[in-house]
Amino acid sequence: FFARMFVQVCLYFYCKCLWRCLKFVVRKLTGRCELQRICYNTKPGAARTMKIEASLKGSKSKRLQTSVSVHPDAIEKTIDDIMELKRINPDINPQLGVSLQACLLQIVGYRNLIAEVEKLRREPYDSENPQHEEMLLKLWKCLKPNLPLKARISKQWCEIGFQGDDPKTDFRGMGLLGLYNLVYFAEWDTEVAQQVLSDSLQPKYSQLSKAEWEKKKFDKAIGYSFAIVGINITDLAYNLLVSGALKTHFYNVAPEAPTLTHFQQTFCYLMHEFHKFWIEEDPLDIMEFNRVREKFHKRILKQLQNPEMALCPHFAASESLINM
Repeated sequence: FFARMFVQVCLYFYCKCLWRCLKFVVRKLTGRCELQRICYNTKPGAARTMKIEASLKGSKSKRLQTSVSVHPDAIEKTIDDIMELKRINPDINPQLGVSLQACLLQIVGYRNLIAEVEKLRREPYDSENPQHEEMLLKLWKCLKPNLPLKARISKQWCEIGFQGDDPKTDFRGMGLLGLYNLVYFAEWDTEVAQQVLSDSLQPKYSQLSKAEWEKKKFDKAIGYSFAIVGINITDLAYNLLVSGALKTHFYNVAPEAPTLTHFQQTFCYLMHEFHKFWIEEDPLDIMEFNRVREKFHKRILKQLQNPEMALCPHFAASESLINM
């Protein structure tokens, strides 16, 4: 065991030293540092930004390492520091500063987005907070516009997929983040949200694609609790974000810093895709939910391994992403 550990440590330091020597030689031969080579040889998007991020984090310079976590207002100053440290003349390389700035905006923005999402996730639903209550009632109105809610505490909440007569208890896992996502889906992509809700209640009679249903004979298709699944998919989106898997998507669709809106649009996409995936899997009962969810999670992760991947939603809420 100790011999193996010793060999691994030696191999690590050897490769690290060899890599630094190789970078030095390449710079001397090309006249460009690693950051320049990445910006000039890699097209904008996730491929470039992720390489820049890895280069800065792996630098032996503390100033470069910390550049990925600066405040957005300090990015221009940080770019000047990088150019000075790398001895790059900005007059000769004007485009380099622009490219680095775009990459840093995405990198720093992604870190800030995680913090913003985490704050919402940690904030519990408070029935004494008028804003929280207003959002919850908006969710009902968007999903059931023609059916008035008889009372705040009501069994009617089960009709949109909550477990009991008071939805506040269902938000414990994801806090306000779950509510924010559900309201965004219901408000900004109302038609699709209402259709998914309808299908989740009566999957056998779905009108989403009648010809396809008849062709594949989804006679055994079962429903699921829309709101509970929405909170669960929020958890899936949250884990994709925190793990860094969503960097591929956000760096490809957000020209600058990704925002909470980008995250919520991604949630809408995941809800839409999970619904279709659930129908395709045709589970025997709701007890198969975790299996289907895990399989869906692996599919999304595989898609996001492609550096050119952008989750392109097929709904109105994210047309702006497609246009970008």
